[in-house]
Amino acid sequence: MGHEVTVRVAAVQATPVFLDRTATIERVAELTAKAAAEGAAIVAFPEAFVPTYPDWVWRAPAWRDRALYDALARESVTVPSPETDRLGEIARAAQVWLTVGVNERAGGTLYNTLLYLAPDGSVAGRHRKLVPTGGERTVWGGGDGSTMPVFDTPAGRLGGLICWENYMPLARTALWARGVEVYLAPTWDSGDAWQATMRHVAREGRAYVLGVNSFLRGCDVPASVPDRDALWGGAEDTMSRGGTVIVDPYGRVLAGPLFGEEGILVTEIDPAVLRAARREFDPVGHYARPDVFTLTVDTTARPPARFTAG
Repeated sequence: MGHEVTVRVAAVQATPVFLDRTATIERVAELTAKAAAEGAAIVAFPEAFVPTYPDWVWRAPAWRDRALYDALARESVTVPSPETDRLGEIARAAQVWLTVGVNERAGGTLYNTLLYLAPDGSVAGRHRKLVPTGGERTVWGGGDGSTMPVFDTPAGRLGGLICWENYMPLARTALWARGVEVYLAPTWDSGDAWQATMRHVAREGRAYVLGVNSFLRGCDVPASVPDRDALWGGAEDTMSRGGTVIVDPYGRVLAGPLFGEEGILVTEIDPAVLRAARREFDPVGHYARPDVFTLTVDTTARPPARFTAG
């Protein structure tokens, strides 16, 4: 019998360079190299990390944020672009699967997007957040079922959902049905209840879960940012206190939660643990009842117009 190999994965809790796309991507380069030096084959970054999560949607009156939105739009990422090429270079140099939350600009709309960069440097795929939450809807559009990819990696089948999408039972079921074993949950939610969610998702899907958050304070917002003093305080004004955590398929916390600082959590993915956990409970296998419950997932891209010849 051959010996199964465990694989290391890393969840990176970091502070973006606020509204600076290029500098934040270089932070990704620096931290990815550190995670790879610890043996990580997958390196995961938080929600909307490049060029930052637009925290002002919870602070400024709706539609009164034009200067901030304009700055965010200018510093957002298009796919493909020199910025995605740079992220690909980072993944290739480190020889890792790199996942990064970005603000994606497509036409006149921004999306909350999770980018997947393969070890060969290619953009393997992207997931656009299906339902922005609350004030986020004044900044981001919603994705469709064509952007819910999964990938085979050395650590297992990789996929994920963004922030409160993880409260959508059918979205999670779609990923379990695609065989996800390493489940990404980049987020902005740093509340105590989020930790319970991460443990539940892991135990429900019998998967390893990487819940990845930013650490960001008012003092991290440059004075040049519009409305900086009116919207944010100093070091005591914590936008996101973190909460990055890695959970095993039984719902046991393996690393973290990390609060109040930057840091990289690294742990092992053990295929034997996955197999044992799913023998007990497989939500889309022996614990499924397709004769009673069925789910249809529409993966068709939904463009605003379709053009045909003739």
